[in-house]
Amino acid sequence: MTSKSSLTCERLLTKAIERIGGDSPRLDAELLLGHVTGLSRTSFRAWPEREVPGEQCDEFDRLVFERAQGRPIAHLLGHQEFWSLPLRVSPATLIPRPDTECLVEVALTLPLPGSAHVLDLGTGTGAIALALASERADWQVSACDCVDDAVQLAQSNARQLGLPVKVIQSSWFTRLPPGRFDLIVSNPPYIAADDRHLDEGDVRYEPASALVAGPDGLDDLRLIVDQAPDWLNDGGWLLVEHGYDQAEAVQRLFRERGFGAIESRKDYGDRERMTLGRWSANRIHQ
Repeated sequence: MTSKSSLTCERLLTKAIERIGGDSPRLDAELLLGHVTGLSRTSFRAWPEREVPGEQCDEFDRLVFERAQGRPIAHLLGHQEFWSLPLRVSPATLIPRPDTECLVEVALTLPLPGSAHVLDLGTGTGAIALALASERADWQVSACDCVDDAVQLAQSNARQLGLPVKVIQSSWFTRLPPGRFDLIVSNPPYIAADDRHLDEGDVRYEPASALVAGPDGLDDLRLIVDQAPDWLNDGGWLLVEHGYDQAEAVQRLFRERGFGAIESRKDYGDRERMTLGRWSANRIHQ
């Protein structure tokens, strides 16, 4: 198959925007063209008549076709930015979402020791653990995931960024080495099995095991809240992300397990998407 002749950036983008559709077709098209050509998005607007070689046109056309079919832009690019960190992504994990940065923001405000021991449960790309490690050089940050490909991806991201995050393969707490933490943070699966959103958008291309948690979406959160005290230091914190309509249910799980200082926090969309609580070994015996 021979390559098509060169085309201008403007013509390529105009056709791609029509094909991609959706919420952000221009952004998607410019990101894909930048990925193929190595040029910046600004350059496409400053020099729209710049010609793109035929081989690059072919590659761009292939990526546009896949994006038009719904494949996530992050998968096509092979990376996603989170907390200003460039992270490699793959179909083995969730694509880091901007709203999960709110979890990092809350974690950084907690009254933790200067050399806090922190665990990120179900780390995926390593996004949360790496963001925390990038902000707190003295923290001892560990992460775990049950999927081998995810563990390797998180380890690769840690090496690329030069951040000392230890990544372990473990299904939640089952294979962790003995120890206790000052903060356990997690963005676990929290979508109900029959949720219609599972058939929409990027989640169609993401692993169900990282999304679905039983009939009500709370199965993994129940396990985490129940077992976390066995791994927390006295005065340690548990901080979890959850669905926009689950705050009350998750707060109840925290209360029933004996956590104190329980509250929910909002994401960038002003929805209660995170709940935290503090563990006191004395409180449970009062």
